[in-house]
Amino acid sequence: MTALIDEHPHLGVEPVLRELSVPSSTYYRWRRAEREPCERVRRDAELTEQIKEIHADSGGIYGSPRVHAVLKREGVHVGRKRVERLMREADIAGISPRRGGFTRRDPKATLAPDLVQRDSPRVRRTGCGSPI
Repeated sequence: MTALIDEHPHLGVEPVLRELSVPSSTYYRWRRAEREPCERVRRDAELTEQIKEIHADSGGIYGSPRVHAVLKREGVHVGRKRVERLMREADIAGISPRRGGFTRRDPKATLAPDLVQRDSPRVRRTGCGSPI
C-alpha cells in the first residue's frame, strides 16, 4: 500500500485509501509508528542487543534459559518467553550439549572377523552386526 502511494503521489492518500477500504486514521497511525516506535519496540531492541552480547560472551553456546538467567542476575526484569521470542527473531540459538551423533556401518563393507570366537547361546550374531 505504501509503495502505491509513494509511486503515485499525484493520486493522493485519501482516494487510494478509500479504494482499498482502509481508514485514513489507520494509515497515518501506521506511518507514525514507523517513525516513532512504541516503548515496547524500543525496549525489545535494547534487550536484543543485550541478548546478542550475552550470547557472544558465552561463545555462542547459551540458549534462552541461560541467557534469561544471566539477565536476571544482572537485574533485568524480563520474561523467559520474551527472551525466547527475541532470540528467535534475531536468529540466535544455543548449542545443545547432547548433540552427539552415532556411526553408521557401511552396508557394503565386509564384517570384521570375530577374533574372540564367541559362541555363546545368548549372544548370536546376525548379518547386520547387532546381537539379537
